[in-house]
Amino acid sequence: MKIDSTLGSDIDATPAGARALEAAGYDGVWVGELGHDPFLQLLQVAQNTEHVTLGTSIAIAFARSPMTMAYSAYDLAKYSRGRFVLGLGSQVKPHIERRYSMTWSSPAARMREFVLALRAIWTAWQDGSRLDFQGEFYTHTLMTPFFSPTAHEYGPPPVYLAGVNTAMTEVAGEAADGFFAHPFTTRQYVEEVTLPALRRGRAKVGATLDGFEIAGPSFVAVGRTEEELTKAMTGTRRQIAFYASTPAYRPVLELHGWGELQPELTRLSKLGEWDAIGTLIDDDMLRTFALVGTPAEVGPELVAKVGSYATRTAFYTPYELDRELLAELHEHVRR
Repeated sequence: MKIDSTLGSDIDATPAGARALEAAGYDGVWVGELGHDPFLQLLQVAQNTEHVTLGTSIAIAFARSPMTMAYSAYDLAKYSRGRFVLGLGSQVKPHIERRYSMTWSSPAARMREFVLALRAIWTAWQDGSRLDFQGEFYTHTLMTPFFSPTAHEYGPPPVYLAGVNTAMTEVAGEAADGFFAHPFTTRQYVEEVTLPALRRGRAKVGATLDGFEIAGPSFVAVGRTEEELTKAMTGTRRQIAFYASTPAYRPVLELHGWGELQPELTRLSKLGEWDAIGTLIDDDMLRTFALVGTPAEVGPELVAKVGSYATRTAFYTPYELDRELLAELHEHVRR
C-alpha cells in the first residue's frame, strides 16, 4: 500500500511543498479542484519532482467537455513523464448548474460516457485513428491534424473515478483504472457496499479487482497532547458534518442508523452554522468515520482499516497539523 499526500491551495507554496513531500518519502502528491485550476498546480508539481505519482483528486468532469479534459490530461501525462493520474468526480447538481452553468443529468451514465469519450479521443491522438464517438451525452467526430497533439511515448494517463453511491461506484469498476473512496465512508460501508459495486462493474468488462487501484483516504484526528487532540477532533467533526449534510451521501448514514440526523445537518449548513453543525457529531460517529489518537495509535489503526482493500492511502486532516506531527504519523503508518 502506497502512502500519498495532498497539496493545499496556496499555489505559491506548490513547488517547495511538492519537493518536501517527495523528500519525506510520500509515494503520491494529489491536488483537488477547489480554489485553483488543479492542472496548472500539477504542472508545477511535475516540474519540481522526479518520481512521485501526481494526480487530481479530483478534477470536476462535468465542469468541462471530454475534449477539454482530454487535452489537459494528455499534456500532463507528457510533462510528468508518465507519472500523472487523472482523477475525476462529478460534484453535485447545484455546483454544476449554478456555479459552472453546465448540464446535469443522469450522473452515473454521463460519467461512464465521459470516460469512454476521453479514451476515444486519446486513441485518435495516440495511433492516428479516425475519431468517431457518438453517445447520448457527448459526440466527438471531428479531429484534424492541425488540432491533434503529437503522440508521445507515455500515452494517455490512467483514470480514477470518485464515488459514494453504488451507481457511480459500478461505473468506476467498469470504465476506470482506479477508484477514490470518499473520506466520508466507513469500513463497513466499503465492505458491504463499495467493494461489491466495484466488483459488479469489473464483471461487466470481464475483469476482477486484481490490478485495479483503490485509493482509501481516511479522516485522522491525531495529536500528542490533549490540546492538539481536541483541536483535531473539533476540525474533523466539522468536516464529517459538512459531508453528512449532503443528501447524496445519506446512504452512508443510513447504513449505520444515522439517516434521520441529515435534515438537521442540512438545515444548519444552509444557515452557515459551521461551529454548531460539528457539535452534532458525537463520539460514536466521530470514531466510526475517523481514527483518533496519537500517531503511534493511529498509524496501525489506519493500516488495519484500509489495508485489506486499498492500494493507496492518505491522511485527511481538516485542521492545521504541524509538520513534525505529520512526519511522525507518516513514519508509524510506513512502519
